Amino acid sequence: MAKAVSSRKALAKYLILRLFLIIPTVFILVTVVFFFMRVTGDPITAAKGGRTSVEELEKLKDAAGYNDPIIVQYGRYLKGVVHGDFGRTTDNVAVTKILTDYGPATAELVFWALIVAFAVSIPLGRLAARKYNKGPDIAIRSFAVLFYAAPVFFVGLVLKLIFSVWLGWLPSSGRANVLAQNTLESKLEVNTNIYIIDALRYGDGAIVGDVLLHAILPAVALGLLTAGVFIRLIRINLLQTLRADYVTAARARGVAEKKVVSKHAFRNALIPVVTVMGMEIALLLGGAILTETTFEWKGLGFQLAEYLKARDFVAVQGITTAIAVLIAVASFLIDAINALVDPRVRY
Repeated sequence: MAKAVSSRKALAKYLILRLFLIIPTVFILVTVVFFFMRVTGDPITAAKGGRTSVEELEKLKDAAGYNDPIIVQYGRYLKGVVHGDFGRTTDNVAVTKILTDYGPATAELVFWALIVAFAVSIPLGRLAARKYNKGPDIAIRSFAVLFYAAPVFFVGLVLKLIFSVWLGWLPSSGRANVLAQNTLESKLEVNTNIYIIDALRYGDGAIVGDVLLHAILPAVALGLLTAGVFIRLIRINLLQTLRADYVTAARARGVAEKKVVSKHAFRNALIPVVTVMGMEIALLLGGAILTETTFEWKGLGFQLAEYLKARDFVAVQGITTAIAVLIAVASFLIDAINALVDPRVRY
């Protein structure tokens, strides 16, 4: 009983500490993003310079507060972030609206990519560990390194060339065809902007199938990037676990090798994978920018690229800050899950 109470206290203490660490992490990220964006000048001049008279430009800068001292601007931006206000774009659209409109699309892509990553990495990681230093192990390690090192946009272009252009099996861009997209946006009173959920709510099998078909190529391109990391982690940790004393004892008792791997070794080998999931969220969101641009998947990454081209630094700053906050929160949640799975993390 006393041990259980001590364990719960240790867990609570660990989670509170990790929660408070989010604050300085987000503060540093917001500060770096803000001052990095200001190195190039004010957003109004960056977006409208050369297309507006000097007098009109100065009026716009005064109205937006960009003629104030940089510290005053920084304080104002921090206050806005605390209240959930990430600023407005140069065409006067709230960045929070961009986040709510396009964030679900990115979340959907990351979800599909994680499914692909686990579907590929778990069987391949297990096979590589069981065939240590043999042909399958060497081939799987090469596969993992190749897809981790290959630029995600290049993988995406190759997939489009093979499966869309040459074979004609899968759509090359978008989240759904025009008819399905218009149906989901017009026939449902409330849209989540996560197409698979909206398609299931609408209840049309053809639309569900179309949404899934459009998700395959971008999910595979982004998922293989993450799978490269997971394969190596699962392989290494499974190899270490298979050499542990309790696994040796199970083998000595005559337990079948397949059962030794699946029941005794594999679960413990997954713990480090959960640990790095927080870092992989950052990798996935970074890869989503290039993936969404390659496949015209209109999520936050696609919009971020569009605002970069338009030199709309307020939008870029707001989206980047929101992504940084999301990564910090995701890392905390992963740490919490890891602490529940592995009690050693709490101490």
